[in-house]
Amino acid sequence: MAIIDAIAAAHGARLTIDLSAIAENWRRLGAQAPHITCAAVVKADAYGCGLAKVAPVLWGAGCRTFFVAHASEGVTARSVLPEAVIYVLNGLVPGSGPALMAHALRPVLGSREELDEWAALRAETGRPLPAALHVDTGMNRLGLTISEALALAGDPIIAAAGIDLLMSHLVSAELPDEAINRRQCEGFAQIIRAYPGIPGSLANSSGCYLGDGIANDLLRPGYAIFGGNPTPGRPNPMRPVIRLEAPIAQVREVKAGDGAGYNARWIASGPRRLATLSVGYADGYPRSASGRGHALVGGVPCPIVGLISMDLVILDVTDAPAARRGGPATLIGDALDVDSVGRAAGTIGYEILTNLGSRYVRHYVGSID
Repeated sequence: MAIIDAIAAAHGARLTIDLSAIAENWRRLGAQAPHITCAAVVKADAYGCGLAKVAPVLWGAGCRTFFVAHASEGVTARSVLPEAVIYVLNGLVPGSGPALMAHALRPVLGSREELDEWAALRAETGRPLPAALHVDTGMNRLGLTISEALALAGDPIIAAAGIDLLMSHLVSAELPDEAINRRQCEGFAQIIRAYPGIPGSLANSSGCYLGDGIANDLLRPGYAIFGGNPTPGRPNPMRPVIRLEAPIAQVREVKAGDGAGYNARWIASGPRRLATLSVGYADGYPRSASGRGHALVGGVPCPIVGLISMDLVILDVTDAPAARRGGPATLIGDALDVDSVGRAAGTIGYEILTNLGSRYVRHYVGSID
């Protein structure tokens, strides 16, 4: 786009989200194990891409099981997915049971207390809504330990709580040679054997690429659906999903010794040409990318100089002849995927995606309706 459109310019930046790429990425992940059902994790507003827009597209592509983090996210998901199976990953937070029941949401239970509470709620309401059982195989965040889960095998509480899925979470799936992957797979296989007839879910985005050595009946990708690389160190098998462009608000010439931005953290070493973008950390673009990240102007990498401020980013566009007032700079897109932007900011692509700000004008393309 030669010039950012007037509406996007008025709001600071334009975030383009490719819905067809989201659907295709989900299919590609499922194709890694075509004999296994593929679900979708759509927590954090579908990784910043907009749950209300994304979830129906995934349903249209064939996805029938979804995961969110919180009950409130589940309520939103249910409003656009009336027939889907929706699990709430963070479990049965005290007091959340009635809302889960009201919206047919299935908690992922990770303690005996949660099992007891959910079983009691099922009995009290007469609603046989299922739940998943979370077994911790190495993450040490949520879930029963392996020994606790094995001790509960055959306990009437499992049927009373309506457990219809066994779950665990991989610690280092993006590093396939890590020994903990094997230990987790072996531990989860124990659980699967102890609970015959109940399917299990272990494979996250990177776990989809760990091969057949993983005991698994339901793939559970999230990040990779939205364009993140599930195979770090190798070419990304996913299609890019998001593109973030901001208009250049002003271009100026500076001389040697001039500073830029708060506290003059950057000093010009000679005559330079600077461009200021109408976007900042209030939009979710990370302040930690100050002096480390870059944007593309006319395809030319232009370093970020000075401190990123709340609403503005300064680029050195000396080597970018296309830089002009009103012209676009690409902050995510083309050679700048979410993983590389995350690395430049000293973080990960997950954080870049989930921090995408509400001030962006969101433009959806590639609908599969």
